[in-house]
Amino acid sequence: MALNFELVTPEKLLRSEEVHMVVVPGTEGDFGVLARHTPVMSTIRDGNISIYKTAGATPEKIRVEGGFAEVNEKGLTILAEKVVGED
Repeated sequence: MALNFELVTPEKLLRSEEVHMVVVPGTEGDFGVLARHTPVMSTIRDGNISIYKTAGATPEKIRVEGGFAEVNEKGLTILAEKVVGED
């Protein structure tokens, strides 16, 4: 089962894809999100989001600066204040 992942900035939607897992740099510590994760909201600190396309894959890392993460029945949405290196 895949996780619906979206990465959004104030300017635009940068990513919307099905992935295996995402590790988020929460302000209380990193946390991993898989499909069917318990609903949660968290602020995020400056750091890297690690995106695993499949189980055991090498993660793609995207640097974010501030924002929020929301996990609900639809998946994971990260509302980042800034994404470094993405256009």
